[in-house]
Amino acid sequence: MILVICALLGELRYVAPRADIEIVACGVGPVEAAIATANALSRASYRAVINAGIGGAFRGEADIGDARLITSDVLADLGLEGGAPLTLPDGVSLVERAHSDPNLLARCASLGILAATGVTVSSVTTSDATAARLSSRYGAGVESMEGFSVLRAAAVGHVPALQIRGISNYTGDRTRSSWDFDAGARATALALGDVLNLLVP
Repeated sequence: MILVICALLGELRYVAPRADIEIVACGVGPVEAAIATANALSRASYRAVINAGIGGAFRGEADIGDARLITSDVLADLGLEGGAPLTLPDGVSLVERAHSDPNLLARCASLGILAATGVTVSSVTTSDATAARLSSRYGAGVESMEGFSVLRAAAVGHVPALQIRGISNYTGDRTRSSWDFDAGARATALALGDVLNLLVP
């Protein structure tokens, strides 16, 4: 069984029911995503976790209706404001980046879905200035509000994980975001279907 985590069920509206997956809608935001993923993994054993849903693309990184496999995802603005290193006692360091499982990514390489780096935010980006800052600081191609949390919870639970994003909008100025939830949901479904068919023939 594969666990598929989405923020809202509407993001997977075009995904056909399958006996080999369990879909959990975690709610919006990094905290809800972490809680729901950890809770699901504590109740059952899964072969893999897939975080699938819509996301915003930084301009030049993807177009509306594209899909991206997220190789790694960083939790934005964790630590000191401005990004300077945060010194903690006892050698403790912050965990601000999580990764999709390299073996799953390698298996999916034949599908032709382009890869990108993700950034997880708590507030949807609505200004070009913030979009430029996030893109520059993290090298991100796609923005979401759950990606890091699902990948991190899966890593802590020792379950291989993958993140898929269907592009629904451009980050930055909302008047130029070209918001299209449906296009993002369709792209998510197509990519997720291809990945599931590969992982569970």
